[in-house]
Amino acid sequence: MTLAGWGMILLFTALFIALAKPAGDWMFTLYKGEAMPLGRVLGPLEQGCYRLSGVDPAREQGWVGYAAALMCFNLAGIGLLFAILKLQAVLPFNPQHFGGIDNWLAFNTAVSFVTNTNWQNYGGESTLSNFSQMAGLTVQNFLSAATGIAVAFAIIRGFARASAQGIGNFWADITRVTLYLLLPASIVLALVYVLLGVPQTLDASVGATTLEGARQSIALGPVASQLAIKMLGTNGGGFFNANSAHPFENPSALSNYIQMLSIFVLGAGLTLTFGKAVGNVKQGWSLLAAMVLLVLAGVTFAYWAEAAGNPIHQALGIAGGNMEGKEVRFGIAATVLFAVVTTATSCGAVIGMHDSLMPLAGLVPMFNMQLGELVIGGVGSGLYAVLIYAILAVFIAGLMVGRTPEYVGKKIESREMKLTVIAIVIPPLCILGLAALASVVGPGLAGPLAKGPHGFSEILYAYSSAAANNGSAFGGLSGNTPFYNATLAIGMFFGRFGVILPVLGIAGGLAVKRRVPPGPGSFPTTGPLWIGLLAAIILIVGGLTFLPTLALGPIADQFQVAAGTLN
Repeated sequence: MTLAGWGMILLFTALFIALAKPAGDWMFTLYKGEAMPLGRVLGPLEQGCYRLSGVDPAREQGWVGYAAALMCFNLAGIGLLFAILKLQAVLPFNPQHFGGIDNWLAFNTAVSFVTNTNWQNYGGESTLSNFSQMAGLTVQNFLSAATGIAVAFAIIRGFARASAQGIGNFWADITRVTLYLLLPASIVLALVYVLLGVPQTLDASVGATTLEGARQSIALGPVASQLAIKMLGTNGGGFFNANSAHPFENPSALSNYIQMLSIFVLGAGLTLTFGKAVGNVKQGWSLLAAMVLLVLAGVTFAYWAEAAGNPIHQALGIAGGNMEGKEVRFGIAATVLFAVVTTATSCGAVIGMHDSLMPLAGLVPMFNMQLGELVIGGVGSGLYAVLIYAILAVFIAGLMVGRTPEYVGKKIESREMKLTVIAIVIPPLCILGLAALASVVGPGLAGPLAKGPHGFSEILYAYSSAAANNGSAFGGLSGNTPFYNATLAIGMFFGRFGVILPVLGIAGGLAVKRRVPPGPGSFPTTGPLWIGLLAAIILIVGGLTFLPTLALGPIADQFQVAAGTLN
């Protein structure tokens, strides 16, 4: 570990915390439905969308109506994206003349991008046309991110409202989030990336002459526009197969830093939006503090493991940290930070091979995802995931000290706890159930490149990434098979909507309740004690759920490496 590396990590932490407040303020205005700074320009477009679709934005929806609208919208998105991928051969903007892709791969990709997972069992520049990238993937990058933020707004209303029957209007929420937040921010970021050297063109490729005199065709395309929302919306799907390790997607250390900040800014800002909405900004800062604590713990552990190097190399006299699988432009510290940032959120972008991390360092990204990616979390999904754990924490605290389980003025009763347990249990069921299946059937065992604990880690990581809607890959797993395309799609679908539906149910139940002013029987949910309790509950639940499988995978792998044994 180096002083420069720690300086970069601490500066990043300070910057994203500083950016959280203006982002939170912007989203609070959006949440309230108030006039936005861009209202004069985008207001007519917003109203036109409502008139065209026959939506009354002022009409409140109960949680069932909100959930039905959300599910219909996203199921239609899966069908439309599947059709685009299958028909790309006859659609425009296909200078490479790519044909339609395989049924199972198209199904996996459609579910992947609609659920904000962006798992990619294909090479983007060698499989998809510009039309598929723009009208298919990039559009879903916007809509899946907007869906997450809409659900976050819904549960915020559940806590903030009293004796209310509605939790908002899904159609109005997703329209406003897209028009006034994601679209303008992505335009600005895309222009910044173009300035830094990221391509934005409809040309298929450009020719170049190598130093040896050979001619090489280098793929191009509308990269900057997809890159902007890929990071801001915590999507992570790369235009190129190498993702953000590709110099066209990530030209410099500055672009790398901007990408990491854009991944965190909206997830961090939503905690402060929540605090403002419930009338106590300290509540938002407390949630953010617990998240930052977990981020720094993960970065510290992973950085230590990577900087310590490989014992097998050291036994051969090769000193230094583990540089295998690293982008040499960025080095160990930046690669570790990027890996933790993208798996603490639902962004599957990578600048290094996670498969090449030291086993204990690879455990951190895997465990981040298994926690439900609530450390900062995906846009929207991180907030509602951490609020689920906040409900669990106040319930446990109430049992321990005999105080009334309530959170920000809302009593936590049996209905909320049942739905909370469902939301917490579904992702582990997907991860562990599907990983167990893949570990015993022939098509599943044919996937991993490595054998033994490392091969099991490849399987476990894949399903953790799918159910947590992350999309990053450990590497080494041959995922483009009917078995993995189908089972990963199942994990992505239920990992997303199996959590969203209980969350909306909680929002609807809380909205109808009266707000109870804090009294002597209320457990304080701000301050160091609460922050420590919330972080501990998250780690304990995650540890109890996944420690046995982690012991079979990365922990056993670390013991093999320490003993000088190779798989």
